[in-house]
Amino acid sequence: MCYNCGCQMPDNDMGNPKNITNKTFDEAAKAAGQKPEEAKKNALELLQKTLGQKK
Repeated sequence: MCYNCGCQMPDNDMGNPKNITNKTFDEAAKAAGQKPEEAKKNALELLQKTLGQKK
């Protein structure tokens, strides 16, 4: 999905490159010297924390 809109299409930016896609995670992971899966895991952990959820 663009991860933020909920369309459930992880590679579709819905015509707006500001939407979060797998490409976003790929680029962020590369910048941090990580694999995309690690960047997604770290993002998930922070989202859970900021939303007050437990792991």
